[in-house]
Amino acid sequence: MTKRTSAKYKIDRRMGENIWGRPKSPVNRREYGPGQHGQRRKGKLSDFGLQLRAKQKLKGYYGDLTEKQFRRIFGEAERVKGDTGENLIGLLERRLDAVVYRAKFVATVFAARQFVNHGHVTVNGKRVNIPSYRVKEGDVIEVRDRSKQIAVVIEATQLAERDVPDYIEADHSKMKATFVRTPGLGDVPYPVMMEPNLVIEFYAQN
Repeated sequence: MTKRTSAKYKIDRRMGENIWGRPKSPVNRREYGPGQHGQRRKGKLSDFGLQLRAKQKLKGYYGDLTEKQFRRIFGEAERVKGDTGENLIGLLERRLDAVVYRAKFVATVFAARQFVNHGHVTVNGKRVNIPSYRVKEGDVIEVRDRSKQIAVVIEATQLAERDVPDYIEADHSKMKATFVRTPGLGDVPYPVMMEPNLVIEFYAQN
């Protein structure tokens, strides 16, 4: 098992939920957290514990973002007009690695970050290798010609475990996707319940 895969499964086990809906998640087989004391850890969470868990789950889902990255995105969501929770989800879904994952160009969020980092993706015809690059409505994201035959790409487009959401138009024959609109919480196909309202409460008190 690679270090990356190991980290991904550790997040699942720490949360006690299969947060990406993957069939191989260890949570499908056992309910307790990682580590030698994982089986003894389950107990009723305090309000702080619930808020922290909601934050860690959302951070983890998008490739285990660092606290600094996540706090910066949250700060932007607060400054933009409208509902902070909805804004937060919209900003996270506009990350280039998130769009590459949603378009099913690769199988996981972690693979999407690596795929973008390695220069396999263009936005409106220009190569972009920054996973946190913020996509705008109408932007066209495409896998570069020389990258279209990479095995992980071909496998990902055939995955039956998730569909491309309706705020992204994907053409897998051309390996091209258009970011149609910024989604709200209810539009995003999370396999588990995300609670940005608890994230807001966490940062309000800490």
